[in-house]
Amino acid sequence: MDTAVHKDSEHALIEALQHGDGSAYERAVREYSSGMLAVARFYLDPSSAEEIVQDCWVTVIDAIHKFEGRSGLKTWLHRIVANRCKNKLRSNKREVTTDFTEALDPELADRFNASRRWAQPPRLRFDESADTLLENGALSDCLDKHLSALPETQRSALMLYEAHQHKSEDVCNILDVSASNLRVLLHRARQRIFLMVETFQESGEC
Repeated sequence: MDTAVHKDSEHALIEALQHGDGSAYERAVREYSSGMLAVARFYLDPSSAEEIVQDCWVTVIDAIHKFEGRSGLKTWLHRIVANRCKNKLRSNKREVTTDFTEALDPELADRFNASRRWAQPPRLRFDESADTLLENGALSDCLDKHLSALPETQRSALMLYEAHQHKSEDVCNILDVSASNLRVLLHRARQRIFLMVETFQESGEC
């Protein structure tokens, strides 16, 4: 979607929400809940994450009147979720434990050299376009399976950066991680996805 068109559409949605338009609220829930859930699952278990997102939508009904447009609506919603999650963790006296060391996952280690670069890069074929590959239902199902199997911190970072197209600075602010830590999360997630696509292209198996 063209950036200007998207901004106009978002502005119209915000105005409708501020006027209490029920259909606009339903549209916003459909459009933004998946990203909000990705944020919540970075901090909390899946069940608690869903509860937080539901609670946040209740908050949005009143809070939308205070929205000043300093950031995009999506970023604003994601920050509300992140702050609510962090408050919950603080009240439970818990923290998100994320390993940012450079050690590679065992099944990937033999594909890298001592400098952490690919010693044996994925053998991906590019004779098919990305759109053609994604239209393959089996590959799409396999991708969903592997995304679900990623550690929540990696999955959330990848979804916010790739699927929801946040800038890296916004992802760092939302997830409260440094730029270097975000790079580690994205790097590890992409490693697994690359190897999954390689296996699928070579064998047709997930």
